[in-house]
Amino acid sequence: MIRALFFDVDGTLVSFATHRVPDSTREALAAAHRRGVRIFIATGRASGDLGLIAGIPRDGVVALNGAECRLSDGECIACRPIPQADFERSMELAEELGFAVALEFDDGIFVDRVTPEVVRMAHSIAHPVPEAVDLRALFARRTCCQMCFFCNEETQRRIMPQLPGLAANRWCPIFTDINACGIDKAQGVAAMAARFGLAADEIMAFGDGGNDIPMLRAAGVGVAMGEAGPEVQAAADYVTDSVDDDGIRKALIRFGVIGSEN
Repeated sequence: MIRALFFDVDGTLVSFATHRVPDSTREALAAAHRRGVRIFIATGRASGDLGLIAGIPRDGVVALNGAECRLSDGECIACRPIPQADFERSMELAEELGFAVALEFDDGIFVDRVTPEVVRMAHSIAHPVPEAVDLRALFARRTCCQMCFFCNEETQRRIMPQLPGLAANRWCPIFTDINACGIDKAQGVAAMAARFGLAADEIMAFGDGGNDIPMLRAAGVGVAMGEAGPEVQAAADYVTDSVDDDGIRKALIRFGVIGSEN
């Protein structure tokens, strides 16, 4: 019996084409929640950056790829900041190799420079173009659980061995999320499961990106969206249709979480 649902945001709940949650998804999640099924968001976004899914019922958020987990009342149950030494080394590598770096917080994304890749990222997720600031000064003042490197996969493979305290969680070809080593969405799901007394086989997770793979594998039922890449689909137990083709509603009906009349 499925007692909890975990959803990625971009490309899963929210369409890349329309930048909105389909009505069929909103109705299906409301129906599941009325049946007592818990709903959690599991995203690379910060917990304060979820305006696109306003109105969707949720019991908690696995934010920043699992680096920060919060209940619906705002209580933080897990937090893993970026280590200072790895942040400093990241900035040195960015300056040496010429890629932009971002820090993510509840009140926005801040970059050391605005590049074409930064602008493309903002447009792809319907987000304002980030403000360019002094990241070293910002990092010194605030607790940071996630950075972004605006680099390709080849550069990522080159630099990550030089950052032993960090892990890359990529879901977009133009950038990769960066978290403390050992952090991924599966860790966040485990934190929520422990808090609510959920077994793995009572959890169903939905995703479409590379950063969703650990979560899909950890869940009792891992569902890949129809437009997910081959590696994501291979990690899932079931592949549904795309977000724009009512994929979430169809999967919830297929596994008996809601009825076909919902």
